[in-house]
Amino acid sequence: MEFIQNEKPTVEKPIIIAAMQDMGNVGSIVINFINKSLKTKSFRTAKVSFPTYVIDNGGHVDLPNESWEYKYTDDLIIFGGGNGQPQNNNELNLLCQDVIDVAKEYSAKFIYTLGGFHTNRILKNNPKTYITTTSIELKKQMERLGVDMTPQKSLITGFNGLILGFAKKHDIQGIGMYGELNQPEIPQYRAAISIIKTIEKLTYRKLGDIEELEILAREIEQKFKN
Repeated sequence: MEFIQNEKPTVEKPIIIAAMQDMGNVGSIVINFINKSLKTKSFRTAKVSFPTYVIDNGGHVDLPNESWEYKYTDDLIIFGGGNGQPQNNNELNLLCQDVIDVAKEYSAKFIYTLGGFHTNRILKNNPKTYITTTSIELKKQMERLGVDMTPQKSLITGFNGLILGFAKKHDIQGIGMYGELNQPEIPQYRAAISIIKTIEKLTYRKLGDIEELEILAREIEQKFKN
């Protein structure tokens, strides 16, 4: 991995929201929404040093643009979004460690991550967001807020799970939020909306108007209904 520092933001004790593309594109939808809505500014970029695949456009190939940005505004640092995740464990671990290093540099209070939660439950356009945390004490705090906790023991793979392990290892409080979805192969805007509302509830701040996401959700639902 290659890390490029563009500037040093003036933030103190921020909340970090970090997530990458996953099933249903939930991580990217939420991160991209926050960046657009809050007009965040880039200050650091993470790039894959050596690509592990090429994109065949039908007769000619392109190299993938595997890079992800750190952005900031007020008391928030936002990381990730975009397309894909690192293709090997070494780069994934380096990326998680870099997020932790940034968290320590700015004395971050919390790391939030998010993604999809595949379920067979019929959602009827109203998915839940399930929460897991880095400690039993934090779990009890979340339960007192009346949120839905992850219902059973499971493995959370990829960046949107592993970053919680890195946070726990380095004594940084972390919360993972995972929106229900039935079809992981298509963009899940309803799951993203559910997560955005949950972040707003936990952080006591408005992230933006979700009407555009509502429109995209209806378009996807109509398309696959037909």
